[in-house]
Amino acid sequence: MKKVFLTLTMVAGMASLSHAQGVKVGIKGGINLATFAGEDSDGAALKVGPLAGVALNLGITDMFSVQPEVLYSVKGAQDEDDSSFKQNLNYIDIPVLLKVNADGLFFEVGPQLGILASAKAKFDSEEVDIKDAVNTVDFGYVAGLGYELDNGFNLGLRYNGGITNPPKEIMGYQTKTRNSAFQFYVGYMFGGK
Repeated sequence: MKKVFLTLTMVAGMASLSHAQGVKVGIKGGINLATFAGEDSDGAALKVGPLAGVALNLGITDMFSVQPEVLYSVKGAQDEDDSSFKQNLNYIDIPVLLKVNADGLFFEVGPQLGILASAKAKFDSEEVDIKDAVNTVDFGYVAGLGYELDNGFNLGLRYNGGITNPPKEIMGYQTKTRNSAFQFYVGYMFGGK
């Protein structure tokens, strides 16, 4: 019950904040098509994971805005030869995007900080906690495009690329992999376009 109350309070707060000039608040949700990229990523295949969170759009001009977000994002990969083996890396992602708006069509690009919330390896029905073997912080970047209707509904496609290695160095050896995800999302900006 506390979670429901907190969620409703946050949505009401975001809706009232959206009436401030040049400031819009929104929600979004979608899916990640995630895998590992890099020199040591052989055998990593795409896996599907959820994406959800909130956005704050700060208008600079009619064409340009800055949009920080806080997103829960499930990344990782599954084994190319055995889809029952998966690594689920759950992050709180905080991108700060420069957004270019052109009559509903928008482009966005910017840096991102990912904070590891949990990490598990799953084989069939058995799960093992691997958080101690994964770096807590993941630096990366975001680039994407989308379309926003006048009423505030929007949809978008992004590429979310990691710069740092998720696995920690083990006995002097650092695996050269990084997170790589295509993100499809739908959202709503309170206050319209």
